[in-house]
Amino acid sequence: MDDDLDGMDRDALVAEVKRLRAGIRAHRDSSGHDLCWFHPQLWGLLPEPIDPDVAVPPWPKFMRGCIAFRTSLDRELADAPVHDKEFGED
Repeated sequence: MDDDLDGMDRDALVAEVKRLRAGIRAHRDSSGHDLCWFHPQLWGLLPEPIDPDVAVPPWPKFMRGCIAFRTSLDRELADAPVHDKEFGED
């Protein structure tokens, strides 16, 4: 799966690491409502192209997952600043 790395020289490997780190940082630095979005650009950092085959839960189960995620943020990032804006507000 990662055979593409075998043929890279040091400079190419360093460039690949920097590209991947930039993508991970962009995802990591998501905040506010951006935490809830589908991020296919992160998957696009991998060399193998795929069409996202995403299964979407029905609304009640999906919303329970959102609530569980938000609850985990209260627990794990209790001191995080509050982003008190509606979706779409700048």
